[in-house]
Amino acid sequence: MTITEILNQPEHSRFSLELLPPLKGQHIDSIYRTMDALMPFDPAFVDVTYHREEYVYREVGPGLLQKRTVRKRPGTVGICAALTNRYNIETVPHIICGGFSVEETENALIDLDFVGVRNVLALRGDAIRSEGRFKPEPDGHPYAIDLVKQVVDLNKGIYLDPDLRNSTSTDFCIGVAGYPEKHFQAPNPASDLRWLKEKVDAGASYVITQMFFDNAQYFQFVERCREADIHVPIIPGLKPLTTAAQLQVLPQVFHVDLPEALVKSVEDAKTKEQVKEAGMAWCTAQAEELLDKGAPTLHFYTMGKIEPTAEIARRVLGTVNTG
Repeated sequence: MTITEILNQPEHSRFSLELLPPLKGQHIDSIYRTMDALMPFDPAFVDVTYHREEYVYREVGPGLLQKRTVRKRPGTVGICAALTNRYNIETVPHIICGGFSVEETENALIDLDFVGVRNVLALRGDAIRSEGRFKPEPDGHPYAIDLVKQVVDLNKGIYLDPDLRNSTSTDFCIGVAGYPEKHFQAPNPASDLRWLKEKVDAGASYVITQMFFDNAQYFQFVERCREADIHVPIIPGLKPLTTAAQLQVLPQVFHVDLPEALVKSVEDAKTKEQVKEAGMAWCTAQAEELLDKGAPTLHFYTMGKIEPTAEIARRVLGTVNTG
């Protein structure tokens, strides 16, 4: 089932989540433990992140360094197949521009089609940390819209090899990212919205937003999208703040603002548990208001921490998914 089909069901689940693949060398059991804790809340779907390569330098002799390419969190396609098989749940792998040629992207999409995955989230992806700014592969896509167009082509049976005959069409439902506070590289909100509309017009069927901590940002974003003739579902992304350090880390890494009331409640907390509770209480209130005002579902960024998400699901969704 596609994400849009799920969202169109009258009694669809109001909960979805994002998972990180385990670090290389770790077992998929860590993912299963997360899913076992969250399945009682009947998640509508799970998206699985993809992490591009990084460069490391190893000493190979006196004064000599060898540059190596490593990927610390492989396994996105395999995890999606495993979760679909084990839990009978729809999975949404991230498909990114960074680190992929167009042919590698096509091959990844073919693999996903073969294992029965029908949904993808098309993202440009982040820059390699050591490079500072995003650089596409020489024969890769520079922007997420190019990924969207490639997936749409496959849905039409159009592959990179023009000599293919009687090719099979895929049936992917494509999601893209939206930024209530604008993408940090966009010169202004109007430009950011124009780029989002281009992705939707190219074939994206739904939007998942970057995390935000002020619901007014989401509601205003949805209103601006509708005024710009963007009418696909816009799923709000939530992240419970759980440590005092995140007051600095989240704005720096994700380029989001934190409301003063949230900041003050965290700063006034005396213990780590009180900090965690302040963050969960804020996220719980966000979730309740979003559902009350018609958000299609709630999407939680777990970042490998399942307890806060499970607790918020208990508080907000405990009765929603039982009827």
